[in-house]
Amino acid sequence: MDESRTHDYGDPNQPCYKSPESSSSYSIRTEDSMRQTEGDLEPAELAGHEKDTLRAARREALQPTRRAFSFDGGQVRDEYFFSEPRPYHEPEESIRRACSFETPEPTPPCRSWSASPPNAGRNTASLVSLHSYQPSTPPHPVNTTKKQKGCPNPYNWSGRKKAGILLTIMMLIINSTMGSALPSNALPFIAREWNVTSQTQRVLPISIYLIGYVMGPILWGPLSEQFGRKVLTLCTFFMFTLCTLACALAPTWAGFLVFRLLTGVFASSPIAVVPGIIADTFSDPRFTVSGPLLAPIISGYTSPTIGWRWAFWIGLIYAGATLIPLVFLPETYGPVLLKRRAQAIRRRDPRVRAVAPHELDKKSLSELATVVLTRPLRMLACEPIVNTSCAYLALCYAIFYMSFEAFPVIFEGVYGFAPGPCGLTYLAVGVGCLLALPIFFAYDTILRDAQRRRAPWTRREESRRLPLACIGGPLFALSLFWLGWTARKDTHWAVPMLAGIPFGIGFMCIFQALLNYLTDAYSIYAASANAAASCSRSLLACLLPFAALPMFDKLGISGALSLLGGISTLMCVIPFLFLWRGERIRRASKFCRLIRERTKEMQRRVDEQRRRSAAASAAASTAALGASRSLVKFNPK
Repeated sequence: MDESRTHDYGDPNQPCYKSPESSSSYSIRTEDSMRQTEGDLEPAELAGHEKDTLRAARREALQPTRRAFSFDGGQVRDEYFFSEPRPYHEPEESIRRACSFETPEPTPPCRSWSASPPNAGRNTASLVSLHSYQPSTPPHPVNTTKKQKGCPNPYNWSGRKKAGILLTIMMLIINSTMGSALPSNALPFIAREWNVTSQTQRVLPISIYLIGYVMGPILWGPLSEQFGRKVLTLCTFFMFTLCTLACALAPTWAGFLVFRLLTGVFASSPIAVVPGIIADTFSDPRFTVSGPLLAPIISGYTSPTIGWRWAFWIGLIYAGATLIPLVFLPETYGPVLLKRRAQAIRRRDPRVRAVAPHELDKKSLSELATVVLTRPLRMLACEPIVNTSCAYLALCYAIFYMSFEAFPVIFEGVYGFAPGPCGLTYLAVGVGCLLALPIFFAYDTILRDAQRRRAPWTRREESRRLPLACIGGPLFALSLFWLGWTARKDTHWAVPMLAGIPFGIGFMCIFQALLNYLTDAYSIYAASANAAASCSRSLLACLLPFAALPMFDKLGISGALSLLGGISTLMCVIPFLFLWRGERIRRASKFCRLIRERTKEMQRRVDEQRRRSAAASAAASTAALGASRSLVKFNPK
């Protein structure tokens, strides 16, 4: 194998970088740096042909012995390290690990590939720091902290490219969430066309869509970690578009419900995958509820005028417009990008047997079903942090979707609104969601300032994430009492409508805080924790609307909303409980204990690899200096 050839996992023009947040220097030996090092070791008085002789002798002296390699089945093997920059919710099947590559030559040149430390941070300047150098001298450091044009690491992409990704995934989420509530204000017209008289069946178009939300995250999340974000998102969204078309053309009530179920299954893909795309590319994910708030307005104005099917035609037009930028969405998942780099290296030089960890860690279908797909259920059953957080999130999510049943009862039944103006009352909730954004930014500023000052409270996940939930919980409960106690004919309609503002603020704060807390607390298992939260909240949101109309009939508007407000008041204690005992609960957690053990093991492997690389470099440097002194001694001229 050519000794002067260098291979890397980065861009060919950008072989290696140093993490801006890490104190460790990552290094690479290129041909230029080798020539520079050789020049430093050569005595100045040597002639040109004598320098060539010295270089040849030096390279011969640098050939490692068999003792520098491990043997497995009679074949010489080199050990390599990989690194994947997964800041959070990294699956354990793609953890950094030591891998072995068979080397056909009995005495190949020594190679050392170094890995980034596990806590290198989000702004890692390279997706993987891979080094290939001859161990003649200490490595030549390359420090490149600025963003590189064409760098394959998503964190280093340009602001324009990231803005395009953000716009595309926002359109995806709006499509998905808008589809859930698209028939909300069209339900009376749909029921009239197919003679559906049962109140329970009238709830099915929304609830059966949410059943798909229950099924999807368990399926799409693990599959995106096997095949990549882009391929899965593109395929599932194309099927979502076709199912939306089928809903607009549905000939029967049963067929309409089947298509709604399939639409929900495929619509859950963005819910499961988009947080991963944001985590791959950005450092501050946001949760959007704009889709469900726009849908009642669309169906409220189209159904009485041009027909309920036009609500789905408008949704189809928007989905078709989203498909165009989605085709150009780049892949962002680190292990898949690493796999593509390894494939590119093998294409450039088939003699280099470079394999990414993702290629070595292929799971069978049975392993995928028993280990990966069941993990969210095991966490939901055994982890106190997961099941209590999921219960609170599920309650908020279910009340949010129950509002699509409650608002018509209040504003159409009490105040006599038409479906169109009734849909506009949801805008108050949207205003509340927008007002939550300044709260997020203000708290983020406070948190970053405290982290720069190294305030002790910023070291705990509970203190970093849960204060927002402590603000949002009381506001959410207050809004329910406000809405229930003011929805009377002797009170102006604007008063209960304004209750949507604290409702939106509280809803956003609770979701932002608890989802981020699950992500921070469970690290590599965060995808499974979020899948458990998604499934549980969708399940309750599917079931609670069935109880909405009977509850309003039996208890009245004030009684039903007071009951929900009382339950929300009890549940808002959960963030305060985590602030008090969360650290102790995490220490007793089985999954958190596994995370700590894996982190220690990864750090041990990285330290061992660096120690061996440093020892090999020192030994080779000593041999090179000895060879050069011998040549100078026998060639005094």
